Amino acid sequence: MLSVDKLTVFYENAIAVNDLSIEINEGEIVGVIGSNSAGKTTLMNTVSGLLLDTKLKEQRKGGERINIYGQISFLGRNITTVWADERVKMGLVLSRERHPVFAESDVEENLKIASYLLPKKEKKGMMSYVYQVFPALVPLRRRKAGFLSGGEQQMLAIGMSLMAKPKLMLLDEPLLGLAPAIQVKLIDSILAIRKEAGVTILICEQFARPVLPIINRGYVLENGMLTLHGTGEELYNNPEIKAAYFGV
Repeated sequence: MLSVDKLTVFYENAIAVNDLSIEINEGEIVGVIGSNSAGKTTLMNTVSGLLLDTKLKEQRKGGERINIYGQISFLGRNITTVWADERVKMGLVLSRERHPVFAESDVEENLKIASYLLPKKEKKGMMSYVYQVFPALVPLRRRKAGFLSGGEQQMLAIGMSLMAKPKLMLLDEPLLGLAPAIQVKLIDSILAIRKEAGVTILICEQFARPVLPIINRGYVLENGMLTLHGTGEELYNNPEIKAAYFGV
């Protein structure tokens, strides 16, 4: 479904992703695990096309030089130079880190804004599904997103991504800064989205312990480079992973 082949990304002379290749098959949950500054967000922004937008903006203002090498293919098409909005129309949707939402709009308005690509007849059904996946949002429908807790904002952010009806959803650090109990709820919701909506999922996280049990396969990044890969079970039982990410 998605193929990233020898991806290399430079910010000026600093390398953020180094000769990285990964594959995601339809129906899988695939994890990319790494600490801060491992290259996870750069990977997600490159796959989603956001980095192309950033590169253009920097060029226009004479700012930081960004260079992207390698190839990204989605559903059999080379999308390396395809803009982010076109990738969303193809079904490749990113939920960015730190739950970005429209703070001055209420929950339902946020979901409506995110549904701009959906035919009108499908919007109500998809919104109902978001509330089914995240029932905690139902009593908060008229609350401004800026007044939600971190966990509620993360639920809303993922719900907004669902409103674009993705084939492949990219989740960048969805557990960041959340209490363990909320992390468990989000993990359950991610499993439900894969099972009920048939959405393939790529999740990047530094919190390996709750993610590894639910993924089919995983990749470990360090300093922008692939250092380990395997099934979720193999990585979970790997002593190097336990030492680096579990503190044992």
